[in-house]
Amino acid sequence: MNLEEYFKRIGFHGPFSKPDLETLNQVHKHHVMSIPFENLSIHCGEKITMDHELIFNKIVRSNRGGWCCENNLLFAWVLKEMGYNPVTLGSRVYNNTINQFGPTDSHLINKVVIDGTAYIADVSFGVSSQIWHPLELVSGKDQPQSPGVFRLIQDGDLWTLEKTGRKPLVLNEAFTNSPLVDKSPTKKIYGFTLVPRGFDHFLETSHCLQTDPKSLFTNKSICSLQTATGFRALIGWTFSEVTYNNQDGFDVLDMKDISDDDVDKVLKEMFNVLLANKLVPINNKAGYTI
Repeated sequence: MNLEEYFKRIGFHGPFSKPDLETLNQVHKHHVMSIPFENLSIHCGEKITMDHELIFNKIVRSNRGGWCCENNLLFAWVLKEMGYNPVTLGSRVYNNTINQFGPTDSHLINKVVIDGTAYIADVSFGVSSQIWHPLELVSGKDQPQSPGVFRLIQDGDLWTLEKTGRKPLVLNEAFTNSPLVDKSPTKKIYGFTLVPRGFDHFLETSHCLQTDPKSLFTNKSICSLQTATGFRALIGWTFSEVTYNNQDGFDVLDMKDISDDDVDKVLKEMFNVLLANKLVPINNKAGYTI
């Protein structure tokens, strides 16, 4: 691990000699603003691994993004090098279409304890569900951030992350009824327990998510990046620029379809992603909203 390379990749120039909450907040936000949540490797003929060195080379040295088993695994490594003591947890993503959690721990997150207080750090969920700063691990507390109001709810051993957002204002009428537009004011995002998990806990799920024809990730090519005012997303050929408008109580969604010829250009200009292999975009029907 070369922290200087990582910090350069995320544009972090602050001090990091003390593993405190302020530093964690800063590094967390810089990460989500610089490194996309993306699964493009699946649609470029590349295998996604959980090898630390390969992930570092891909995300830091090759200017790529990744999904949770890459981004959050890298982030845990970074935090350890910085003097924190992260604990990896497994979470099950909530399916709002059928109103139940997924059957397996498909999402990797990290718990960090600072001065006796625990926080959940997650730099890789993407789109409007992405937290910008770690969340205090306390039940029922509203924790407002730019994307909306997040809260963690404890029910026995299960912790659930939920978010209350704003109404979507879709500028392009052609996308008013798009299945990508989330019209639910409050939604569950994922559930987890505090049982520590090694990276090997996710190996089989990682393989299935990138090979199973029923997987969300084999049915949609996804790239999203948080911005100072919201986020950008490219789902298949649909590019969205989302602006959070907390003052007026709605989020502005500027959505359009782009051509195959423009995909590489949009990835480079809007996400700073340059692919080594040819991307085959895909946007099959699957339960996914931005």
